[in-house]
Amino acid sequence: MSSTYDGRRTNPSAWAAFWLGLVGLLLMPIPLFIGLILGGGLSIVAAVFAVIGLLKGLARGGKGIAPVVFAAIFVLLTWGGISIGGGIVW
Repeated sequence: MSSTYDGRRTNPSAWAAFWLGLVGLLLMPIPLFIGLILGGGLSIVAAVFAVIGLLKGLARGGKGIAPVVFAAIFVLLTWGGISIGGGIVW
């Protein structure tokens, strides 16, 4: 039996947080509350996945937490942008 599994451990929650955080950051500048709803909503979901991914990564001895760190940065940048008016005003 041949298997394509190479022994690497992946952290799907961390990667979901990474991509959702990145898309939320990219959608946040859209004006007239569209960016607030789309970017802000995705960043909240990304923050939840980041916490789950961090807990899973720490349970695996720290493997797979790099995407969580980047996701947290994306979420903080999105929330910072929204707090200064991104996605709300034009």
